Amino acid sequence: DVAYLRSVLPSTTEDAFFDYLATLDTSEVTVSAVPEGSVVFARVPFLQVKGPLLVVQLLETTLLCLVSYASLVATNAARFRFLAGPTVKLMEMGLRRAQGPDGALSASKYSYIGGFDYTSNILAGKLYGIPVRGTIAHSFIVSFTSLEEVQPREVSPLAGGEPVDLPALAESWLGQVCEVLQTPLEKVNRGELAAFVSYAITFPRDFQGLLDTYCVRRSGLPNFCAVALALHQLGYRAIGVRLDSGDLAQQSKEIRQMLRTCGAHFQVPWFETIPIAVSNDISEENLEEFSREGSEIDLIGVGTNLVTCPLQPSLGCVYKLVEVNGSPCLKFTEDEEKMTIPGTKTIYRLYDAAGHPFMDLMALEEEPSPSAGQELAVHVLGQLGETIKVVPTTVEPLHRTYFRDGQVCEPLPSLPEVRSHAQASLSQLSPIHRRLQDPQPYPVCLELSRH
Repeated sequence: DVAYLRSVLPSTTEDAFFDYLATLDTSEVTVSAVPEGSVVFARVPFLQVKGPLLVVQLLETTLLCLVSYASLVATNAARFRFLAGPTVKLMEMGLRRAQGPDGALSASKYSYIGGFDYTSNILAGKLYGIPVRGTIAHSFIVSFTSLEEVQPREVSPLAGGEPVDLPALAESWLGQVCEVLQTPLEKVNRGELAAFVSYAITFPRDFQGLLDTYCVRRSGLPNFCAVALALHQLGYRAIGVRLDSGDLAQQSKEIRQMLRTCGAHFQVPWFETIPIAVSNDISEENLEEFSREGSEIDLIGVGTNLVTCPLQPSLGCVYKLVEVNGSPCLKFTEDEEKMTIPGTKTIYRLYDAAGHPFMDLMALEEEPSPSAGQELAVHVLGQLGETIKVVPTTVEPLHRTYFRDGQVCEPLPSLPEVRSHAQASLSQLSPIHRRLQDPQPYPVCLELSRH
């Protein structure tokens, strides 16, 4: 590394600089942070780095790279979770559209923290322990043309016994299903039926169907029901269907009704509860439509609009110098939002009687901590000259020290623990701050006095 730097820096660079780099370490650096998975608001420092000036300056780009995209994706995922509601399952499936493999892995990891339940990225599942899910593909379905292509053909009943020819059994069910659903038998695509049967033979305990390769009502659903009923006859239970085009909310309601009809006619009660999954460039607007129109959707797969964050492609985290050798530093500019707040600070979160955080308070590190029940006079950032008085019910210091003397000094949480903390942090927010449309701004303040 030092040899490379010699090759790109000016030839007048002193040798002593390269000698220093060869001995560089972080033993004199201290890093404090808001715990991973916490809600953090604009202007609140979520990392504080102390140490020799050159060392902490060298850390700037690395730290911003590590936290900016991660925080952005987790926030984006949390927005999708709010819109989907607590019961609908969410699957991250953005690997094909992510900005390279590293971006894809980060998106899988941090969308899970933000509230997604599954990922289709198998490597992310292996590395991070995120639950993995996937569904049958259109390319698999269109690769079949007839039942004669299905090999092998037999499935053993779940309870044991002689293997059964599943293509023949599914075809015998297809006529009955078409009659019940009032769909023409001659319109059903036999290649699609062959694909479903082949998948079911390989995964009899995990059979699912992608319904819209040809026509949902006239082919996809009748074929799925025929194979699912054939498997049911052998003791197995299908696990779901997926839609990937069209009016997803309306189709989900139609499919649910047809599944109920089939289940009632053939006396298979679990048929009406078969999970319905949807995909197809899902956005926040789509989730709002699902909620507004009502749907029977149980699982939503989100890719491009999750991992690329098109509504806000970057988070804009900054890393600013606020103190050198005990002297506060200030960047002064006509744009108040770009002005730095000098001095090393301690951050407190103030809670109301309902348990909701209502304000974050920045105080100088050497100042005494505010107390619950104490009246505080504060200045709200962004509101020039305005002073307000508040009385918190609970006061929580936000930062913990995670790295000191070259060692991690605080136990690092597991990914599921971070995810649980993130969801708990989000749930604590007041509805006026949590709503996605026209939220009330969350105040971040400087302390002026206390009584």
